[in-house]
Amino acid sequence: MNDFTGSAALQADFIWKNAEDLWGDFKHTDFRKIILPFTLLRRLECALEPTREAVRDAYSLFKDSDIELDTVLRSTAIYPFYNTSEYSLATLGNSKTRRNLEDYLALFSDNARAIFEEFEFGNTVIRLEKAGLLYKIFQNFAKIDLHPDVLPDRVMSNIYEHLIRRFGAEVNEGAEDFMTPRDIVHLATALLLDPDDAQFEASPGLIRTLYDPTCGTGGFLTDAMNHVAGYGSHYKIPPVLVPHGQELEPETHAVCVAGMLIRRLEFDPGRDLSKNIRQGSTLSNDQFAGERFHYCLSNPPFGKKWEKDKKAVEDEHEKGELGRLGPGLPKISDSSMLFLMHLASKLELPANGGGRAAIVLSGSPLFNGAAASGESEIRRWLLENDLVETIIALPTDLFFRTNIATYLWILSNKKLEQRKEKVQLINATSLWTSIKNEGNKRRIVSDDQRCQILDMYAAGETDKLSKMLDYRTFGYRRIKVLRPLRMKLILDQEGLDRLVSDSTWLKLSSAHQSFWLDAIKPLSGQTKDYNWAETFAKDAAKSDKAKALKVKATKTLITALITAFGHKDPEAEPVTDANGELVPDAYLDESFTDARDGLLGRVGYEINFNRFFYQYEPPRKLHDIDDELKQVEAEIAALLAEVASE
Repeated sequence: MNDFTGSAALQADFIWKNAEDLWGDFKHTDFRKIILPFTLLRRLECALEPTREAVRDAYSLFKDSDIELDTVLRSTAIYPFYNTSEYSLATLGNSKTRRNLEDYLALFSDNARAIFEEFEFGNTVIRLEKAGLLYKIFQNFAKIDLHPDVLPDRVMSNIYEHLIRRFGAEVNEGAEDFMTPRDIVHLATALLLDPDDAQFEASPGLIRTLYDPTCGTGGFLTDAMNHVAGYGSHYKIPPVLVPHGQELEPETHAVCVAGMLIRRLEFDPGRDLSKNIRQGSTLSNDQFAGERFHYCLSNPPFGKKWEKDKKAVEDEHEKGELGRLGPGLPKISDSSMLFLMHLASKLELPANGGGRAAIVLSGSPLFNGAAASGESEIRRWLLENDLVETIIALPTDLFFRTNIATYLWILSNKKLEQRKEKVQLINATSLWTSIKNEGNKRRIVSDDQRCQILDMYAAGETDKLSKMLDYRTFGYRRIKVLRPLRMKLILDQEGLDRLVSDSTWLKLSSAHQSFWLDAIKPLSGQTKDYNWAETFAKDAAKSDKAKALKVKATKTLITALITAFGHKDPEAEPVTDANGELVPDAYLDESFTDARDGLLGRVGYEINFNRFFYQYEPPRKLHDIDDELKQVEAEIAALLAEVASE
């Protein structure tokens, strides 16, 4: 077998090269349906290799007995899955290959077989056979050693994600949208778990639950589990995190399931962790309804619409405090804050040890929405319930498909006393190291920079890059200021045209219309104040001609005159009320109150990093700019002279 060395990217390239035979017979958009399931199949096969003969012997011995066969075979395989087939990829043979492979897959335990069903692998095998490539492809993969002892789960997860990124690049799809770069995963995991070091030390072997509602290939879950496993070098028995996750995309879900099948809990090696990895939309079909967790991690998709989940989301919101999404609903164009509320609802209750969460978000959840909007009400609920512990502004260019500003939120319902009713803002935008471009990822947060961020977080102090702020600092009241109507009346032809098309005018008799036109035309071109319309109409109606025609100065006619000839003018005299009193220039609308506290003005919350970390940079001196321009002009002149001399 070929042994892998070097980075996960190089290992993934090796797998990719073994699939070069696909070109020509398959569209590159179909490659992931072939390469990923074969990689997973080989990974599972390698894990089972040491106990393969023992499992087959146990199956032959107990298959006709009354003993629970599934339990026996799991115990024998030393994994929560097994395979009782006589075949392996290396022994399928070049005749009856498809039939043998189908038999091999069918004799996996149900939990492993479900992985290949999510890829619709049976159809892929038929297509490979028709193209005459089936034997070649599985022989290629049979040569690759993917045993967990050779490639730990973190390295294998990197390989899966690298392959998915390759597929995304090939077909220009958003395959990387769910992927969280390793440096961000390490940072989020450390921020989430390090504050509980004392608890882990005081309680060896402490068992805690872990949850990711957008788990992708399982990178967050794997890293967190590895992180606490590392405590084994400090304590006799390291703590244990029992993972739970949900993923929308079936194929990505299958990759995560495969990873969890191979993971084992030291205190319960036969436990099937893949059962905790569910498939479906977290927003509309919460597979862990009513459950809470000690630790939560998530990197939901940036700017993804939630219109497909609209009915379920709105129903959940209507439950109020009894649901996950009671505080408010954001605009349908961005689901980020739905996941933020969802995670907050999943925090374990303080009475059971409390919960902490880390979630990666774009900048919009910090400031989108005015006072009393859905977004502002969500921020209000989080802050007034003292759930926001820290928000870290990350450098740009950290992600594979976007270079937008991103932020890492830490939620907690078990804050230390000195952090209660406070939020720590950390400006880590300058803490990055350049790397060779990987899509839009041009930077990483190095190990040293990660330690610097962790130190600032642990210190909880106010300095140049860190601010400890009372949560009320982010609140404000939006009041409504009303101004009086300031209007003048311009008696021009355009206004007259509007008047004669007005519905009130059209109801007048032709004699009455002629009367009013004769009264208005002599005033053409004049500008009048607002009160002129009423005075004019009432005076005209007192004339002998008006009395003979029974013309009246009705309120609807006066309104029609104002509507037709009126123009708002901030310089005009303010309109007076019915008693002739001047209305003040500005006044508060006292009916504009907050729905929750009933006080004047609507409450809003906004978290503006620039407000707290802005540093003024004086403009460059003019003579420096002039000198630079002269230098550029000289260079241009030299280039032109060179061209002219040729």
